Amino acid sequence: MRAVVVEQWGGPENLVEREVERPEPGLNEVLVRVHAAGVNPVDWKTRAGGALIEWGSVPAVGWDVSGTVEAVGPGVGIFRPGDEVFGMPLFPRQAGGYAEYVVAPARHLAPKPAGLTHVEAAALPLAALTAWQALVDAADVRPGERVLVHAAAGGVGHFAVQIAKARGAYVIGTASAGKHDLVRQLGADEVIDYRAVRFEDAVTDVDVVLDGLGGETAERSLKVLRSGGRLITLPGPDDVPAAPDGVRAVWVLVEPDHLGLREIAALVERGALKPVVETVLPLAEAAKAHEIGERGRTTGKIVLTVA
Repeated sequence: MRAVVVEQWGGPENLVEREVERPEPGLNEVLVRVHAAGVNPVDWKTRAGGALIEWGSVPAVGWDVSGTVEAVGPGVGIFRPGDEVFGMPLFPRQAGGYAEYVVAPARHLAPKPAGLTHVEAAALPLAALTAWQALVDAADVRPGERVLVHAAAGGVGHFAVQIAKARGAYVIGTASAGKHDLVRQLGADEVIDYRAVRFEDAVTDVDVVLDGLGGETAERSLKVLRSGGRLITLPGPDDVPAAPDGVRAVWVLVEPDHLGLREIAALVERGALKPVVETVLPLAEAAKAHEIGERGRTTGKIVLTVA
């Protein structure tokens, strides 16, 4: 099968399409024929240095996939060949989603949301699950709470705005001025141009901050939280600032989540969640996808078409 692999750690030019052996499903696993693969910041961060991930003998990148079940291994009772599925298998272990086929534990996948193309569905898993697990599982956002989402037009951010709104929150997003209309269309009640104003001067009494930036943004975010507030930061454990009494600050790393994927699919099917896909490229142009992503200007997601 065709797969994009990392020949050596470094720049996007090290992503190369190769013929590799097609995997076979084992106990409780399914073989998925990949139609589309999502591209995420963790993809290029690990490609650059191999950090975080447990790599196999052939480093193969990518986690977000949407496709069709080709075969099921012994013990699988929730899927059959021909089922359309999406998911984020194995993270943070190597999955090799930039490929024609991928093997995944059955419960790392869920039925593809009805009405979405495979390209749209491939944009969902890692970013939408990150937003779901941060806002719902970690922060337990409740109706009427004030939620601040940084980078609200980005991959995780644009899903977080919609999920927080679906939870009944009052949503505030930060984004550059050119992206304000989109962020409002996604459901934000307020949008702050972070280039024109410091967000801590424009907002206060926040219950939950979702911080996908880290560094000084995490530190400054503590200033806008009320007593009982929660700061959820995503870049890494070193980006969690020391929180004052009455405020909780935690790092969340996304994990495969069958039930979470089903909740996300349900939101999509009732019209409360929609992926924004800015760029679609063929698998052979994975390096170009990484180059675009690393510029840090993407609105929504980048997706590779495979089948």
